Amino acid sequence: MFRGNRYGGTRRTLSATRGARAAHHQRFIAHPYNAAVDRRQFLTLAAATVAGAAGCSISSAETPGTAVPDPTDPGIPSTPAASPPPAVLPPPPPASRIPLPGGGTLTALPGTGDLLALTVDDGVSSDVVRLYTQFAKDTGVRLTYFVNGQYDSWTDNAVLLRPLVESGQIQLGNHTWSHPDLTTVSKSRIADELTRNHKFLKTTYGVDAAPYFRPPYGKHNAAVDSVAADLGYTVPTLWYGSLSDSSLITEDYIVKMANQYFTPQAIVIGHLNYLPVIHVYPQLVEIIRNRNLRTVTLNDVFIKP
Repeated sequence: MFRGNRYGGTRRTLSATRGARAAHHQRFIAHPYNAAVDRRQFLTLAAATVAGAAGCSISSAETPGTAVPDPTDPGIPSTPAASPPPAVLPPPPPASRIPLPGGGTLTALPGTGDLLALTVDDGVSSDVVRLYTQFAKDTGVRLTYFVNGQYDSWTDNAVLLRPLVESGQIQLGNHTWSHPDLTTVSKSRIADELTRNHKFLKTTYGVDAAPYFRPPYGKHNAAVDSVAADLGYTVPTLWYGSLSDSSLITEDYIVKMANQYFTPQAIVIGHLNYLPVIHVYPQLVEIIRNRNLRTVTLNDVFIKP
């Protein structure tokens, strides 16, 4: 339950694997793709078996969730495809859900198994939000979106996204309203960022995003966690692996990161910011299917408090 802001104006740790969180990679790379993607071509390609792409040589520490200029491309058509991409395995039954662990930041799914939590942040590009959502609709892939409500993409795509949120296939988490580094702002600003975004998600999608929040850039401290917990956000959710696409990178590198980090019980972070990822959905699905992974939301795994 979301509780009122006592400051007038995060993270309770959930896993002992905090130190296992993989380094995020950041690189600003010119990418010569054709932005006017043919929607029908994309989904037709998605129906085919696609081999994992070879990775390219990029490395450096990336700051998660970097805010970037809007790369929206209005030239991307929205014509529905005749052939949907191949489906993935269904999620585990609700009876298998477990209580949230305590004592650390959530960076991976507990235990052993075949689950993959693909979590996708920000929402800078309305086209990427739309096509990620269509990708989920066409394949059955389950996703958790960590939303920055300041972006128009979340209202632009509400009609498409809302049914998947209502069915539970896509879960919405709180990533703050405008993506500040919460460790550098006042307690009242922390509370305002989480509260404003919470209200936006409730009004637009009818969901209570608590208890999961993702601090921008993965940065938080005791003060941030305390304010967030007072608002009902007791589960700061980080990640174990990254697609490294908060900034503009190549398609091959995204696939390389998926090959590296799409592993059992991983929480993987991606971003809804740049167009290259929409070209590699077939490869992402193929990796998931070839490894017999079940994509899950956080609500698929844990009992909601």
